[in-house]
Amino acid sequence: MSDEQVAAPTNRRRISQRGIATRERILEAANRLMLVRGVNATTLDDIREASQTSKSQLYHHFADKQELVRALVKYRGALVLQRERAGLERLRSFSGLVRWRNALVQANSLNNGKYGCGLGSMALELSDQDEQARSSLSETFAAWEKLISDGLHRMQDSGLLRHDADPEKLATGLMAALQGGYLLANASHDIAPMEVALDMALEHIKSFLTQPSGEPTR
Repeated sequence: MSDEQVAAPTNRRRISQRGIATRERILEAANRLMLVRGVNATTLDDIREASQTSKSQLYHHFADKQELVRALVKYRGALVLQRERAGLERLRSFSGLVRWRNALVQANSLNNGKYGCGLGSMALELSDQDEQARSSLSETFAAWEKLISDGLHRMQDSGLLRHDADPEKLATGLMAALQGGYLLANASHDIAPMEVALDMALEHIKSFLTQPSGEPTR
């Protein structure tokens, strides 16, 4: 019988601070391994070894692999949104969008485009396997997209973006370009496709600017 088939304890005690740290260590290990290997190719044995936890410790926190993966979806989503809020919550100019683009491309270049977006890769594997995980990923992508559209609304409110621009549609297009760019960069182990996809989406947004600089006038 494999680890994935072992039954979880039926009585779970209140988690102590030490237990919280153990749970976090398991999620961190799962996050690292599944980013590189993928969800389906990573076993619970792999995660136990990487996190230096026992079988009883792992099953104290997660009933099975499905429960661990669902927790990881939320864990990874929180990390991504924390990062994206830092770059997008104060977005109010086109140059801010360019800086955001540059930061993502630079981060992905550290792996030569490999592995892609942590959320996107999970969506590819899980959307047809686990409805709960798919729904959670969809909510995270929607929150990420809203950060972009909120910034575009601020640009529109300040007169930088034309009134006929649709911030929600522009945000969807930019997100689609980003995720497609991640996928192509991963396939080629080259960030060039990601740069092209993002730059074309930004050029479309730029066509709606009311002034060439895309900066507020004071």
